[in-house]
Amino acid sequence: MTTALCPGSFDPPTNGHVDVIERTIASFDQVVVAVVDNPAKDTFFTTDERLAMLTEMFGERARVVTFSGLLVDFADETGADVVVKGLRTVADYEFEFQMAQMNSHLSGMETVFMATKADWSFVSSSLVREVARLGGSVSGLVPDVVESALKERLR
Repeated sequence: MTTALCPGSFDPPTNGHVDVIERTIASFDQVVVAVVDNPAKDTFFTTDERLAMLTEMFGERARVVTFSGLLVDFADETGADVVVKGLRTVADYEFEFQMAQMNSHLSGMETVFMATKADWSFVSSSLVREVARLGGSVSGLVPDVVESALKERLR
């Protein structure tokens, strides 16, 4: 059985994240969606809120957990065979390639890159937060549960 690890901050989860995770679920035996918990980072949603949204979206189809520290250590703890990272742009690739090389150097962990569908290539969590903060509609860019949470937070 092959276990894939999909790590990210997911602040908030977007339809691009959902696209990559759904395709990962279809491609691997087991999937762990891992929300990075970095107390030094100022996030829009708490770790628990992000966990709850992702759990609602993926239910039993993926195990949704949180982690802090080195990704390779967490991957070892969970028995993950591969890390799956979504790519939207060349800039994403440059950053993620460097991280993949470091993870490989540290532990031999393999990283699989999955290009997001073109429909979501312009969508990022930071842009979604910005549009929502300025009163714009994020409908169609994020799952309904995320859109509701954004509206509630910004009320």
